[in-house]
Amino acid sequence: MKKLGNVYLALILLFLYLPIFVLIVFSFNETKSRSVFSGFTLDWYVRLFHNKAIIASLINTLIIATLASIISTVLGTLAAIGINSMKKVPKAVVMNITNMPVINPEIVTGVSMMLLFVFFAARMNLEFGFVTLLIAHITFDVPYVILNIMPKFKQMDPHLFEAAQDLGCSPFQSFRKVILPEIMPGIISGFLMAFTYSLDDFVISYFTSGSTSQTLPITIYSMTRRKISPEINALSTLLFIAVVAILIVKNIIETKQAKKNAGYKGV
Repeated sequence: MKKLGNVYLALILLFLYLPIFVLIVFSFNETKSRSVFSGFTLDWYVRLFHNKAIIASLINTLIIATLASIISTVLGTLAAIGINSMKKVPKAVVMNITNMPVINPEIVTGVSMMLLFVFFAARMNLEFGFVTLLIAHITFDVPYVILNIMPKFKQMDPHLFEAAQDLGCSPFQSFRKVILPEIMPGIISGFLMAFTYSLDDFVISYFTSGSTSQTLPITIYSMTRRKISPEINALSTLLFIAVVAILIVKNIIETKQAKKNAGYKGV
């Protein structure tokens, strides 16, 4: 049974990662062929960084992802602190509401936000572009930040805040010196998760972007509608590497925190 399980796992991983592996390999192909590897070259990566449309979209995506991640991390942290202080029933209700944007289909969120922006556009002269994209990204990032921070509150001794105040700390000092270090791994994980989702979001961005501000996934989609260039393979490879690097950092932080918690329990 163990061998069968290993074979099954290998087939699942092959099914998931073989297309990505093929994409990475053909990003180094000399020709535009997507079936025959004729030779190794870095020309497509060089051309990628000379493509003004892609570079402009990449910069715009990084700016939006960074701003949305920072703002959503601040809002999500404050929200998590407030939720943690609630009583059992209201806390359960709020957490269920927080989970709804996560499980809600992205196309529903995208269309609903588009209609909301259209409503405000007619009354406040709001144009689709950078502002609408940023608001949309903050909206779907905040729940992920909350869901990353809340488990840290569950792992923490609920009496730490009161104990710090008994030892002479003010409420702000108790939060800064005791609570914040305890939930910091969750905050960092939430930030990285929010940045990752903002970086590769397509559906919601497609409905809330304008002609003046587009993200990289939308630019890639518009390129594939005409003719697929190996530049897209090169770009997708770089994005994949970036996301993997973020996930590795996130796992390292969580592993260190788990070892730290285990050390405390051992004492």
